Amino acid sequence: MRSLKTITTIAPKRGRNVELLLVALAIGVVVLAYINVEVAANGSVPPDLLAHTGMLAAIALVFHVVLRWRASYADPLVLPILTLLNGIGLVMIHRLDLAAGRDFSEGYALKQLQWTALGVALALTVLVALRDHRVLRRYTYTAGLLGLVLLLLPLLPIIGHDVYGANIWIKIGPFTFQPAEVAKICFAVFFAGYLVQTRDVLALAGRKVLGLTLPRGRDLGPILVAWVASVLVLVLETDLGTSLLLFGLFVSMLYVATERVSWIAIGLSLAAFGAFVAYRLFPHLQTRVLCWVDPFSEEGTRQCGQLVSGLMGLSAGGLLGTGLGRGRPWSTPLPETDFIFNSLGEELGLVGIMAIIALYAILVERGLRSAIGLRDGFGKLLATGLAFTVALQVFVVVGGVTRVIPLTGLTLPFVAYGGSSLLANWTLAAILLRISDHARRPEPELDPASMDAPTEVVSTR
Repeated sequence: MRSLKTITTIAPKRGRNVELLLVALAIGVVVLAYINVEVAANGSVPPDLLAHTGMLAAIALVFHVVLRWRASYADPLVLPILTLLNGIGLVMIHRLDLAAGRDFSEGYALKQLQWTALGVALALTVLVALRDHRVLRRYTYTAGLLGLVLLLLPLLPIIGHDVYGANIWIKIGPFTFQPAEVAKICFAVFFAGYLVQTRDVLALAGRKVLGLTLPRGRDLGPILVAWVASVLVLVLETDLGTSLLLFGLFVSMLYVATERVSWIAIGLSLAAFGAFVAYRLFPHLQTRVLCWVDPFSEEGTRQCGQLVSGLMGLSAGGLLGTGLGRGRPWSTPLPETDFIFNSLGEELGLVGIMAIIALYAILVERGLRSAIGLRDGFGKLLATGLAFTVALQVFVVVGGVTRVIPLTGLTLPFVAYGGSSLLANWTLAAILLRISDHARRPEPELDPASMDAPTEVVSTR
């Protein structure tokens, strides 16, 4: 017998009009901040205000139109948050340009805006070409191999480029690029594809020690491989930030896949052991720890001037900040890259930087919400991994410049100056938007009223 039932669909609100309104609000905030900087620096509103701010508005609106066309159910909060974060970074970089005597046409702000346009163009390409995130599962091991190659590129002769003692850049002609920014996305795809296949084995019960159910010895291989890889990155490239990011990403995704606290305990133990060995072997890490523990000592003042200047800038900002264009953020080395959070803290105060952290928190929450709404294991792990990537990077950057953890070389996503970071993070955002579109898109459901429909007897003769 076959029951005749009517199939109906529930159509949730797409949220595109809400997104458009929030994007307009974000652009308005950026325009007001830009005017504030110009008035504080030059005493007047620049005549080319619309040209400068209109570029960002055009980029955001094009992205919105493509979302309406190709991902109409995508999360409506993601694009406004990214627009506001990117815009705040552009305003601060322009403010530092003015302090250094650079015009908009020759300053870092214009270059950052150009990288933003390229990053959005790449993100839109991904969004249009990637119709279903589950396609990425086919390239699980390809993504892992590509991520490994990208990590090793800076170690090659000729193209490898050393910056401040870290071998994390490649240089081809006048262009420099940080491959680890793209590698983090590749590893997120690899970890999601690998763990969705092996999570049942990794979740098998083992011995219970001190209230924790530890995995079997034969199942420790994956986390040991991830640990060794992160240690090699730290040793060969002296890149503490990427090492922490990759290992933290794997452990967090492993916990989500297996729901076993023992993996967290093992991961923290391995991280602590690796950090201790690296501290004993490498002088530059000893300097980082000194700056973390006591930067204001006699030895610390001599070796940690960068961090000390950043902390002094944060303290000068107080609760409400000195005001955009009225502080001295240029007194800290690398104020538009590694220490842009301190630059913002000085002029926006505690209230301003807490608002920025809240934007990141909402962005991560939307990624995790998309993961919860999905029905496939690969998508859940991938969305979780990408969201954790943003969260871990923000924690490592903010924790480093505020002495919560030792200072690392990562940059603040969407805010700090740098083309590599913008290209990678806008691509990451495009994948998250595609996943959220799939998670929020309605599925066919049975109409309860049709459950009482008559049945049709089908003969099998």
